[in-house]
Amino acid sequence: MTFAPPPALHRLATPLLHDFLEHSAARLPDKVALVCKGVRVTYAEIDRQANALAHALIASGVERGDRVVIFADNTVETVVSFWAVMKANAIVSIINPLTKHDKLTYYLNDSRAKVLLTDMHLASVFTQSAPNTPHLVRTIVAGAFDETKLAGVKQPEAWASAQARGAALSEQQANFAHVKHGPPGRRCIDNDLAAIIYTSGSTGDPKGVMLTHRNMLTAGTSISTYLEMKESDVVLGVLPLAFDYGLYQLIMTFRVGGRLVLERSFAFPAAVLKVMVDEKVTGFPGVPTIYAVLAEMKQLKDFDLSAISFVTNTAAALPVKHITMLRDLFPQARIYSMYGLTECKRCTYLPPKDIDRKPTSVGLAIPDTELWIVDENGKKVGPDVVGQLVIRGATVMKGYWEKPEATAEKLKPGPVPGEFVLYTGDLCRLDEEGYLYFVGRSDDIIKSRGEKVAPKEVEGAIMNIAGVKEAAVVGVPDEVLGQAVKAFVVLEQGVTMTEKDIMKECQKRLENFMVPKHIAFLAELPKTTTGKIKKTGLA
Repeated sequence: MTFAPPPALHRLATPLLHDFLEHSAARLPDKVALVCKGVRVTYAEIDRQANALAHALIASGVERGDRVVIFADNTVETVVSFWAVMKANAIVSIINPLTKHDKLTYYLNDSRAKVLLTDMHLASVFTQSAPNTPHLVRTIVAGAFDETKLAGVKQPEAWASAQARGAALSEQQANFAHVKHGPPGRRCIDNDLAAIIYTSGSTGDPKGVMLTHRNMLTAGTSISTYLEMKESDVVLGVLPLAFDYGLYQLIMTFRVGGRLVLERSFAFPAAVLKVMVDEKVTGFPGVPTIYAVLAEMKQLKDFDLSAISFVTNTAAALPVKHITMLRDLFPQARIYSMYGLTECKRCTYLPPKDIDRKPTSVGLAIPDTELWIVDENGKKVGPDVVGQLVIRGATVMKGYWEKPEATAEKLKPGPVPGEFVLYTGDLCRLDEEGYLYFVGRSDDIIKSRGEKVAPKEVEGAIMNIAGVKEAAVVGVPDEVLGQAVKAFVVLEQGVTMTEKDIMKECQKRLENFMVPKHIAFLAELPKTTTGKIKKTGLA
């Protein structure tokens, strides 16, 4: 996929994703853009470091359209690397640092990455992968460089940002000081790929979602607009940058010239909450697992979180009890329940003014996007009919990296000749006012007693039972029913409930065929590296 390089394009010829950084750096050079582990870095510093690293990538042989993999934590270096890859006219993939060596090897080979940007503390993983990746020509390593641990790694090179290291660095490590710091020649247009984001791969190998600069510019602009983000916002980045929801906190914050407070995880919630208080965080993006943790914290009232002005959730609709909890905790904040998928970033959002009126809805189409529901024959259906959700707009992916058959299943001809729209595979319905309700994944539906059961609907009912922290529902083989509904339930601390208690509550809330036949109590549910509940193997 390497392009013959044309002459460098005029710098204002076409908008590209890294313009979000460059414009903010030009307008607000001395403003702190990023806070990470107590280190504060300005827009000008990030832009200068990204330029230097971009030149180093080009010197390593990276050309327009080449892939560069970032395998690292939420750090200053990861942020700088993300922007640097695009400045080098290349395509970026960020891989979660919890990834094991066999899957990292898959990502490197599937993308045919030319350069790996990583951290020394992950050497035990990437040193097993790098020797088995023939396309990899260089590994650039941040952190305390130790060549004795890099046997078999091709052309390892040390790099770290002075700000992130918190100390003076050797000449070799000082941000590639031997290269100039102006931006490299600009050779991409907005239809070129900016990133390949790998899906979780719950079935089969992970697929690389191809996103162009135009895809990501449109998504970042649309979402930050309806969230009413502004320059004064301080946004918490507690989700992995390898997760698109986490990555877009960086993209959107840099678009408006705000400040991103980057944490590695929410594993120590009290410590994160203290940082939120100290930094006067205004934007709190979370997921249901984070809100479930907050709901159990007895000392929440000890933290002054009055600066929070907006809270966001994505995936399915927030459980009503989480909405109640968030409104109690952040009475001054706008609460956004949202829905999306990596293949188009975001589909819908529920305006905060509608959260009481339509609490189980995931809202309306985001700006610059259209949606509709189709039946099994691809024909549009009317209100309150469940069918497959279709998305049209500039956020729709280019396809899956080098997987034409999988791409053809998702991207189909749209209403305008020559365009393609996204068939999401998600079952949803629209009400009379055009508000969307997520029902479930088409490949996740349980067929019991001849009826179709959406696990999300059952999970939602169980989640709204007082004392329930989390729930996951799957179908299990049953000689009589075909499939029986089985629920795995995690209770809040100190709560005691029986299987009969859960079933009794479900009978009040669900149709008979949806009530679980089996209930299992667990101490915790298995999670993916991005905090989503992982159902594989639960049954």
